[in-house]
Amino acid sequence: VQLQASGGGLVQPGASLELSCIVSGGTFSSYALGWFRQSPGKEREFVAAIMWQTHYSDSVKGRFTVSRDNAKNALYLQMNNLKPEDTATYYCAAADSTVPSAFPSMYDYWGQGTQVTVSS
Repeated sequence: VQLQASGGGLVQPGASLELSCIVSGGTFSSYALGWFRQSPGKEREFVAAIMWQTHYSDSVKGRFTVSRDNAKNALYLQMNNLKPEDTATYYCAAADSTVPSAFPSMYDYWGQGTQVTVSS
């Protein structure tokens, strides 16, 4: 199973970005999927997860929306009203489970990461 994340970039505070993650191999519809982020010197942080329901960290709730398209084997993260503290490398992940989790150790497959920088 391979994951390819894309869509990161440099934006100003208040802007929007949409991240995408294409999953190849395996049975996409059976995976719980998640987004995590990591800044230099910090641990990998949960952002959002989805199976049949969505789950968000408190820091992004109301600003970010996670979705999936099983027909396209794609995972998305729509990020609105971005803040400088959202700056990080964002990773998509898939689990051989139908239970979405906020813990990185519960995921079996990871993408390579895409950089999001929010700065004026």
